[in-house]
Amino acid sequence: MKQYIRILLSIVFCIGGVFAADLHKEIKVASGKTLQVNLNTGGDITIAGWDKDVVSVDVYFKGRDDEKCKVDIDETTSGVSISSRYEGRRRNHSTSLRFEVSVPKKFNLELDSKGGDFVISNVEGDLAGTTMGGALELTQLKGKVNFHTMGGKVTLTKSDVDGEVKTNGGKVLLEDVTGNVNGHSMGGAIIYRNVTDRSGSSTGSVVKISTMGGEINVSDAPHGADVSTMGGDVRIHSATNFAKAKTMGGDITIDKVDGWVRAETMGGDVDVTMIGNPSEGKRDVTISSKGGDITLTVPAGLSMDVDITLAYTKNSWYDSKANTIESDFDLKQERTKEWDYSAGTPRKYIYGTGAINGGKHKIRIETINGSVYLKKGK
Repeated sequence: MKQYIRILLSIVFCIGGVFAADLHKEIKVASGKTLQVNLNTGGDITIAGWDKDVVSVDVYFKGRDDEKCKVDIDETTSGVSISSRYEGRRRNHSTSLRFEVSVPKKFNLELDSKGGDFVISNVEGDLAGTTMGGALELTQLKGKVNFHTMGGKVTLTKSDVDGEVKTNGGKVLLEDVTGNVNGHSMGGAIIYRNVTDRSGSSTGSVVKISTMGGEINVSDAPHGADVSTMGGDVRIHSATNFAKAKTMGGDITIDKVDGWVRAETMGGDVDVTMIGNPSEGKRDVTISSKGGDITLTVPAGLSMDVDITLAYTKNSWYDSKANTIESDFDLKQERTKEWDYSAGTPRKYIYGTGAINGGKHKIRIETINGSVYLKKGK
């Protein structure tokens, strides 16, 4: 029994050691000042706003060479500074610092780290930071933001901010965000969910997204969407004025657009549904795919000048059920009889043309080895 008690006490002592900070410091400071962080060692940092005019810092040392790390926490004329550096002689050293910081809710942030995650919540001010590699988890922020990671996921939620968040390689999610804020990724999916301006009507301007690789998903673009990816699917759930989408390899889906459309994919299907009053605004459509089906649904009363070009190559399977133009509107269809060798791979063409309801808006559709469906909506 005594041995059991000794073991239990040892476990409790060890658990307490895990949660006890290796360094703790508190500095009284006025609201609205600035926290400056410069981590030459790198390290994960968590920052949360609270209802105290105090900056509280807990530092945890864990890596193999952490005993050779020096951390300074100082009061400055502008607020508080935190810095770290390695003072050992190892060229290939290993450190793993973790910082837990509480600041007044209204406080500016200037963060610079050689690597590590940023987790920031419940802070209002001019908020900026760069990490050489790590995730950015940002929530309940207010003010201006400018955060950048060289590689890692970025999440910005439940915030009222202007500015941008950026990653060189990772997913970007903006959800429940108010303000003029943009997300960028050099190689990852970008998702906008419930991102509006302060009037509740848009993201503050046109939704502009460009990524070197990964899906794009936009929930709402009331002032229009202009998005492109080097490789991945594109989905725009709702757009007003226009929707412009391009992918080098993936499907494009535009669930609802009240305006004009331009969609281009090098290899995938395209599905677009136009809504709204067909007699108002610009409603031209240009859709192209180098290999996929195209479906366009338009309001029944839309005035259209339709020009569809469907090519099928000699090495593709072709019969009456594949590579067809199907239309709810009267179109003139023509098939070429001879193989065209001018475009590389030999191909034949099916053309669909027609002036519908006066022929005002230009509808241009092109695909290779796919089918085209022109549908009549409500």
